[in-house]
Order: sequence, then structure tokens, then C-alpha cells
Amino acid sequence: MNKKIKSSLAIVTAVAVAFGIASVPTASAATKTYTIAYQGPLSGGEASTGIDEQNAVKYAIKLFEAANKNIKVKIVSVDDEGDAGKAGTVAPGVAANKNILGLVGPAYSGATIASLPYYKAAGMALISPSATRVSLTDPTSADFGGPVFHRVVGKDDLQGPALAKYATKGVSNAKVFVFDDQSAYAVPLRGYVEAGLKKVTGATLVGGDSVPKDATDYAPTIAKINQSGATVVIYTGYYSAAAIFIKQLRDTGSKAIFAGGDGVFNQEFPVLAGAAAEGSRVTGVGGLAGVSAKLEADFKKKMGVSSGVYSVEAFDAANLLLSGIKAGKTTRAAMLKYVNAYKGKSITGNTIKFDKNGDISYGLFAGFTSKGGVLVNTGIVK
Repeated sequence: MNKKIKSSLAIVTAVAVAFGIASVPTASAATKTYTIAYQGPLSGGEASTGIDEQNAVKYAIKLFEAANKNIKVKIVSVDDEGDAGKAGTVAPGVAANKNILGLVGPAYSGATIASLPYYKAAGMALISPSATRVSLTDPTSADFGGPVFHRVVGKDDLQGPALAKYATKGVSNAKVFVFDDQSAYAVPLRGYVEAGLKKVTGATLVGGDSVPKDATDYAPTIAKINQSGATVVIYTGYYSAAAIFIKQLRDTGSKAIFAGGDGVFNQEFPVLAGAAAEGSRVTGVGGLAGVSAKLEADFKKKMGVSSGVYSVEAFDAANLLLSGIKAGKTTRAAMLKYVNAYKGKSITGNTIKFDKNGDISYGLFAGFTSKGGVLVNTGIVK
């Protein structure tokens, strides 16, 4: 073929492509696309947690695609509002979408329980960054998620005692009042907190209560707290309700220390509660900044926001599924088998390896205190 003919063909091809009437094979033709999902609260009162987690999943995908030019990964966003009722309506569609190889989430325990029947039937691997209810990995429980459910976060039987210790630290002869929000997460966590208090020297449980998670008037509970003479109040529900409660408690003049579990662990808590949150104590896990300043800077550059609640765990969960894709595990059955047998490193350096029930071997909780409108990490609770 002479140069003139080659040149003419090149011009024709370029014009055809420009007007969308032809395509030219390129190296990108070899690119393969796969799909994973994220499920959590992306709207409603708990949305901040879900958005933080999903951002970490998206960040993991960005890094993965940059390192694997021939692979593209789509993410299906599943908003369950952190609510079991809503989860039961969105999970069937996810399960039916056979393009989805695995799912990061669900984020909350109640939503996980409601979703499990559909994901079990579909044989789809789940890796939750934040569902801590003990029964999810208890084979004797109706809530048991095996063989599809896994988590890269510690269970509430570890968090409860840690919260009891942290809430009462430095308080002489602490008088403790504990209450829950009647959710699948909060009720058992309250039990583990109360059990943990028995091992705290000088601490006494002086009362408790159970209040719906959508409550807006905490006057009856606050009356019980004040009558009990509590010096420490522990709430095992979620941050949006905690913000309402603590403002009402402080309005009565109560100086009792307020503490909450990882459901309260969200930077939105001190924002919503304002000055009333100052000095509150919360157990949870740190963002990427606690792992690496360089990684956090890159996250902020690529995502436009700082990392947040459960970013480390969501990042780990996503990376696990992405490594399965890279290893060629591109069916649900192959991915589930891969996850069950997986052994690798967390971004924190811990070894991720699931036991037969879906738990990891580590699960430490850090303490945070609200200072100047921000939850500040005070270190691992020991």
C-alpha cells in the first residue's frame, strides 16, 4: 500500500470516528469491566457514615484501575438508609443483578440481617466495614450470615467492654446509666457494655432505658438519669439521635459524662450537637489519616474530601474484592470461595483472614473525645 492510499484511509477513518459512524480498534478494546456494590445509608439521618464508606470504596477503585489499565470496575450504590425495613426492599434487586460479583456492606447490623436472605440465596460475598452485631457470625443464631457474610471490623463483644472502660476512665466510683435505641445494633451492645461495667473497678450501674431511634423528646429518660444520680451516661444508638439527646440533657444542667459506641462515632455528631457535645467520649475506628498522612493527602486530592468513619475498613473490604477480580474470580461462586480463603494485609498492617464464621482475628477500638467541634483520637482503649 503506497503512502497516498494510507493517508487517504487515515483521513476517512478519522472523519468516520468523529461523526460516530465507525470505530477503530485500539488497545482499550481489551479492557474488561466488572461490577461490585456498596450498601449503606446514603440518605437520611445516618447518611454521613455511608458516604464516608462509599468514598473509600471509590478511592480503592481509582487506585486499582490506575494500577490495572486493562480493568474497569463499576460500583452500584445501594442506599438502605441504615434501616432494616428499607434494606429488605433494596437487597432483592441487588441479588438479582448478576453482574455484581460482591458487595462492600451492608454497613449496619439491622440492615444486614434484613438483606441476608437474598444474598445467601444469590451466593454473593459480603464484606461489611461496620456491622458489629455478634449474632451475625454466630452459627447458633438465626441472624448468622455464613457462608456469605464477612466483616473487617471487631464485634460488639469487644466494643462493649472497651466502651465501658473508656466512658468511666478517670471517674471515681462511676455511677453509670445505659440506654439503647431499640435497634438490632444497640440492644445487644448495651448488654455487652453492662457486662463490661462489672469489670470496671468502682463502677456501678444505676439505671437504664430503651428509647425508639426516631425519638425527639428524651425528657422521660433524662428524668430517670437525673433521679439516678448518674455521673456517666452511655448511649448505644446512632449519632443523629445522640445529638438530639445530648442537647436536651445539657439543657437540664446535667454535667454527667456522655459516651457512645461506634454508632455515635461520626464527625457529624459534634457538628449537629454543637457545644453540648464537648467532652463526649466515643469508641470507634480511625480514618486513613491515622494510618498514613501521605495516603490521606492523596485521598483528599482524588476524592475532594477527607476520609472519615470506617474509611480504613471500607478501603480494606473493597481492596479484597478487587484483588479477587485481578485474580480472575469473576463469578459470584469463584469470588465467594476466594473471600472465604483469603489471607492478606490490611492497610493498617494487620492480617486479614476470616475464620469459618466470617470474623477477622483482630478488632481493636480507639477512644475519641469531642474537642472544639471535632472527635479527636485519644488512642486504643486498653
